Amino acid sequence: MQASILMTLIAALLLCSQLQQTVVAKEQYHEFVVQEAAVTRLCRKHSIMTVNGQFPGPALEVSEGDSLMVRVINRGGYNVTVHWHGVRQMRTGWSDGPEYVTQCPIRPGQSFTYRFTVAGQEGTLWWHAHSSWLRATVHGALIIRPRAGVPYPFNAGKPPAREIPILLGEWWDMNPVDVVRTATRTGAAPNISDALTVNGQPGDLYKCSSKDTTVFPVRSGETNLLRFINAALNTELFVSLAGHTMTVVGADASYTKPHTTSVLMIAPGQTTDVLVTFDQPPARYYLAARAYASAQGVPFDNTTTTAIFDYGGSSSSSRPAMPTLPAYNDTATATAFTTSLRGLRKAELPSRVDENLFFTVGVGLLNCSSGQSCGGPNNTRFAASINNVSFVLPSTLSILQAHYHGGAGAGVFTADFPGKPPVQFDYTAQNVSRALWKPVRGTKVYRLRYGAAVQVVLQGTNILAAENHPIHLHGYDFYILGEGFGNFDAAADTAKLNLEDPPMRNTVGVPANGWAVIRFVADNPGVWLMHCHLDVHITWGLAMAFLVEDGVGELQSLEAPPPDLPLC
Repeated sequence: MQASILMTLIAALLLCSQLQQTVVAKEQYHEFVVQEAAVTRLCRKHSIMTVNGQFPGPALEVSEGDSLMVRVINRGGYNVTVHWHGVRQMRTGWSDGPEYVTQCPIRPGQSFTYRFTVAGQEGTLWWHAHSSWLRATVHGALIIRPRAGVPYPFNAGKPPAREIPILLGEWWDMNPVDVVRTATRTGAAPNISDALTVNGQPGDLYKCSSKDTTVFPVRSGETNLLRFINAALNTELFVSLAGHTMTVVGADASYTKPHTTSVLMIAPGQTTDVLVTFDQPPARYYLAARAYASAQGVPFDNTTTTAIFDYGGSSSSSRPAMPTLPAYNDTATATAFTTSLRGLRKAELPSRVDENLFFTVGVGLLNCSSGQSCGGPNNTRFAASINNVSFVLPSTLSILQAHYHGGAGAGVFTADFPGKPPVQFDYTAQNVSRALWKPVRGTKVYRLRYGAAVQVVLQGTNILAAENHPIHLHGYDFYILGEGFGNFDAAADTAKLNLEDPPMRNTVGVPANGWAVIRFVADNPGVWLMHCHLDVHITWGLAMAFLVEDGVGELQSLEAPPPDLPLC
């Protein structure tokens, strides 16, 4: 009897050990060499910045709970940092990556190792350069699968036949860094891109591009998981696949209730996971993407990029079927898509709100310096701001370093970012007073107590031109409780917020002449940038940072800086 009990206990212990082994997290080490590589696009040869000579860069594939060590070696000609877009970076803010916010840049000839754990997130994220406009070509996918033995919470738990990362991007026929530097010198708007791309290729509708069009082979009857990433710098995109419907199952590495659609709208910075069953007659079908351009009268890239889904067996000479895409300014379709997303499970919302913030987001103008000729309207410089503060990056020390070592900011930043607009006005009026067009430049942060429940109303303005602004928050996921048009009305609109199953994301589109409400708990100490993910706008200053204080004890405190943190 005792022997039987002993054997049962041994078997139970062995089973527990096996179960632990199946879910054990791993540590991965990678080297990213930032270097120039020669490519040909649109009939011309270019030398572009890449990681490991690849464009797009290498995809990192991990399981939830894994740790990553990525040594970035800069063999290029520019300062560089890498941001792990959407990764929570719990207590590891030194590895978040935005230049002069959490670190000084990695200078040519130097290196830095990013160290972090991917915990509590599953789905599609990505990584990209966070210096100047290098992310135009320095970017790649970060794919996070469930731990071994844990099924996907969709498709009845059956794994997809294939998982296909699809990175949407923009291409300039000149060096993107030169594009932004030229614009910054005069304060003008930068040149728009010359092409849109799918996995680095423009596709059949552009000159000298057909032979390199991206092709995805598929088989009849299989269900595949398409992992979309909008890596474009300045263009929100409508996306459609001819002859097929898509079932959205995730966004920004958070699962959603399955939702079937024929068109996606993905803003720069956002990811969207969809299931597609390839059940149409065997042939070739275009995936196509083109701009959603919400700002009236503002130039944009109006071209269309394509890739091909090929069932095989069909004639390569037959033209693939083309999907019908929405009009460039189809705000109704964009809104219908974003408001259709629902979180897979009931939201874990705090019952209280400790910080009720109201942030206006939009563009403006600054006066030209005396004796200078500027490229903005009427000899001005374009600017952008949150609550009328146009964000200025430090140049001598990162904000996180100044906070960690200097306490009050060490002259690098001030902790007086306003929690509401300095002047209240009719934010979406047709003719906003010119007195409100000029923001104030500064490096300001908003201080948050550890554990505070934070709600932010993001209000678009109609200064110069209203536009859909994709606002990204580093270091956090947040619930999107609602969105709407016009000025946010606290009395009427609060009652309409979705507190049951709001989607969780890291990048939210603030509608043109409208608003969005987000909520999160400040449980990650450090300095976290919030900015528009249209790079033209962050260049103009549409950004701010939250400084989240340490909590109690080691597990609620920022880790010490790594020994190889780059010097300024």
